[in-house]
Amino acid sequence: MTTISLPFAARRPAYASFDIGPVARTAISLSCFTMCFAVVVSLGKAALGMVEGIEAYAKLPIILHVAAVLPTIPLGGWLMLAKKGTPMHKQLGKVWLVLMLITATTAIFIQTSGTFSWIHLFVPLTFHAAWKVMSTARKGDIKAHKAHLVRTYLTALMIPGIAAFAVPGRLMNVMLLG
Repeated sequence: MTTISLPFAARRPAYASFDIGPVARTAISLSCFTMCFAVVVSLGKAALGMVEGIEAYAKLPIILHVAAVLPTIPLGGWLMLAKKGTPMHKQLGKVWLVLMLITATTAIFIQTSGTFSWIHLFVPLTFHAAWKVMSTARKGDIKAHKAHLVRTYLTALMIPGIAAFAVPGRLMNVMLLG
């Protein structure tokens, strides 16, 4: 069997498997790694009994919210950096989207002092983004699909995630910083 070598100009560059630009790739990689690291440290501290007062957070909406959001961080990062269009990409993309919708839905039931906070603005944004992600994929508008996913990952997942670690009194802040 003979292999055919394409001329240099016709070869795909090594980075061609990345179908998002270098800026988005860098932002996703850095945010995914940093958030995953903070989550692992926080969960490790809690599991080792190094965090006091987390019993106050043992409410069903919070438990479901955290259980749904945690896998979306590495899964979303992997989906945007790995090869696209494969059956595995499509199936895991659906899982990621369902987890994001569960995360947004459970957030509605998490209220400080019985009221919504600024972070609840991400709930309708996530629902809208999920609709846009599905509709663009079904239409075959892959360029818009990618753009919506990058924005959703960085805004609907990373901004509230950063707030969860940065705002005093939030569960992840308590687990990470004590």
